[in-house]
Amino acid sequence: MIPFKLTDELVDKIQVLIKNQNDEQLRLLMKEYHYADVAEIANELQGDEATYLIKLLDSEKTSDILTELDEDVREEILNNLSPKEIAGEIEELDTDDAADIVGELPKELIQEVISNIEDKEHAKYIVDLLRYDDDSAGGLMAKELVKVNENWTVTTCVKEMRAQAENVTRVHSIYVVDNEEKLKGRLSLKDLLTVSTETYISEVYIPKVDYVTANEKPEEVAKIMSKYDLEAIPVVDEIGRLVGRITIDDIVDVIKEEADKDYQLAAGISQDVEADDSIWELTRARLPWLILGLFGGGAAAVIMGGFEDMFSKYTVLFLFTPLIAAMAGNVGVQSSAIIVQGLANDDIKGSVGNRLIKEMLLALLNGVILAALLLLFTWFWKGSFNTALAISVSLIVVIVVAGFIGTFTPLFLHKRGIDPAIATGPFITTSNDIFGILIYFWIAKMILGI
Repeated sequence: MIPFKLTDELVDKIQVLIKNQNDEQLRLLMKEYHYADVAEIANELQGDEATYLIKLLDSEKTSDILTELDEDVREEILNNLSPKEIAGEIEELDTDDAADIVGELPKELIQEVISNIEDKEHAKYIVDLLRYDDDSAGGLMAKELVKVNENWTVTTCVKEMRAQAENVTRVHSIYVVDNEEKLKGRLSLKDLLTVSTETYISEVYIPKVDYVTANEKPEEVAKIMSKYDLEAIPVVDEIGRLVGRITIDDIVDVIKEEADKDYQLAAGISQDVEADDSIWELTRARLPWLILGLFGGGAAAVIMGGFEDMFSKYTVLFLFTPLIAAMAGNVGVQSSAIIVQGLANDDIKGSVGNRLIKEMLLALLNGVILAALLLLFTWFWKGSFNTALAISVSLIVVIVVAGFIGTFTPLFLHKRGIDPAIATGPFITTSNDIFGILIYFWIAKMILGI
């Protein structure tokens, strides 16, 4: 299969077909593309053009297209559809995707759309899902699944499974419940096919099954599914009743969103934004950290001002100030990045004290090696051993302190329930710059006897 590539020529061709209302040619062209590719095309069209395309194509395809569209494009299209037309699109979707789209609608429109859904059970499931917080397993799950009662025989089980499977796109697992709908385990298809038709499910089901509760955080669900290589995981309520399932495609979206958020935090962007957002939205996301950097630079200037007398006698110290600040920032970011990655993957084990000692020893080793190279370079360049020694010793201490701050900060934030990813960006760089410059001049002053 040749990967789809969106070109200006293709967009222009589609716009011409829409303008000329050449519906037959447009349908034939769109038939060639996957719904995700059509969504990519629609994102490049004008709002009325994208709406025309959605109304032209079959709902079975356009419903999937809607889930892949950029939020602002989808919002504009939905604004141009009637409640009945939106309901028609919603009916073709799995309940988790349907609930996501319905949840984006204005409150006064939600009830009208729900009432226009012909499949009342589908509508009920959507309403149930809307009650869950978006940032929870309940807000992520779908209601479509295959479940069987432990008191059924294999014959009854197969009959019920056939009926249920009609509404399930992919059957990942068969879940077993009791008469109160509480999750008891899972059923192996192999076992189902190799036992007598009169055998009760309670005799053959596997009681061990991984599950999550409806109020679990999506990030925790992702860790569990990744750890145990699960394609789907059942979701239970507070008393253990089976209420839905989460599939791997939803978890991939969670992982991507979390990675995007952490990357932006690490880059000093305080909220989720995209390149196409307005200048004002981008400014609000970036400005807080830039202001922090500005104050940090001001603080560093004040610290340097307190050592003005040293500059007149040892101007070489001023020349190495950027190096010290850069090394402090680099070491701090390296340390914090490793810790943040470990926390995200749940790889940080043992006590905080042991982790700090390990990172400081690592920083010390790196610092000694770098300081030795700097000592030889400075001594050879300036011919003053004391000056070279002062700069090199300062570098060692600065690197060790930066390693400590870079390790401790994300661990501390994680313990307080704050996203530790902020510790890999301007926050850690600015703090290490300030401490690095302060330590640098203080140690140099002691060694040089100024």
